[in-house]
Amino acid sequence: MAQNPNLAALSAAGVSVWLDDLSRTRLKTGNLQELIDTRSIVGVTTNPSIFQAALSHGDAYDAQVCELAERGADVDATIRTVTTDDVREACDVLHPQWEASNGIDGRVSIEVDPRLAHDTDKTVLQAIELWKIVDRPNLLIKIPATKAGLPAITAVLAEGISVNVTLIFSVQRHREVIDAYLAGLEAAKQAGHDLSKIHSVASFFVSRVDTEIDKRLEAIGSDEALALRGQAGVANARLAYAAYQEVFVGGERFEALAEAGALVQRPLWASTGVKNPDYSDTLYVTELVAPNTVNTMPEKTIEAVADHGVVTGDTITGSAAAAQEVFDKLEAIGIDLTDVFLVLEDEGVDKFEKSWQELLDATQEQLDAAAK
Repeated sequence: MAQNPNLAALSAAGVSVWLDDLSRTRLKTGNLQELIDTRSIVGVTTNPSIFQAALSHGDAYDAQVCELAERGADVDATIRTVTTDDVREACDVLHPQWEASNGIDGRVSIEVDPRLAHDTDKTVLQAIELWKIVDRPNLLIKIPATKAGLPAITAVLAEGISVNVTLIFSVQRHREVIDAYLAGLEAAKQAGHDLSKIHSVASFFVSRVDTEIDKRLEAIGSDEALALRGQAGVANARLAYAAYQEVFVGGERFEALAEAGALVQRPLWASTGVKNPDYSDTLYVTELVAPNTVNTMPEKTIEAVADHGVVTGDTITGSAAAAQEVFDKLEAIGIDLTDVFLVLEDEGVDKFEKSWQELLDATQEQLDAAAK
């Protein structure tokens, strides 16, 4: 099978294309393998909302849930078994990509229980547990970049476990995530771990920034405010990439770790499905092209890029000054950026908690029905 030329061009420009979705149906029908073969997919990300959608539709999980019910499994154990089985299988499907990229790609992410987002110690314990259950070298454990998540990230990396840091909205928090990563590597080195085996991505959310800021710009309503709509998400990500370059390209703290085999923490563009129909449906892909990045996309966005995405090479490097101008203008007309990012983080955690609760409720119903 031939790779789609637009997505192949994206890969050639240094962007790893990951699928932001997973289900047993994708695995059993060969759909994931087909996307690897034709859409340049070299990784998969999951989150509580993705698992909630997968388990709520169709009957792909019914037999396993019934079997677990017969064994007396409770709802938490059932969900843990079902989701880790899917992730393990996806890791196996992507193993050739993991080997071909020397461990950089071929990665599958699984998130800690979102109810633990503000509990450092329990996050660490569950991250270690998930790592052991899935038992695949190409796994990434997703930990949210909350204040409680930051020390958890350091502690988990210190154990030699690879981490996908999720729910990053601001450049300031991204810098704190980078610090947590470097501290984790330093502790891992001290503990004797092979730093070349520890991988990490920093998942920077894009479209939700535009959604929140656009809403505030429309409330202001002036021509000056309305002219800034749809610019913040890309500008924010470009500033995050500048922060990444500052630390990982020639930064002294990282250089010392790199000598011991440490790898950069790649920026990952998440939330790349365009919410506003007035914007190009490939906006958060074609405008965020740079080496050493990941773009994780829902299938709809992957197909949009495959159909009409125009990849013109690096669209980030050297854009930091223009991106900062966007933020200076937003602040000048009264957008409280600190509040924007706080709202987005709180909403992000709440959304995943809600999805997880829906998953718990639906699975409990299935367990109850199977027990009758």
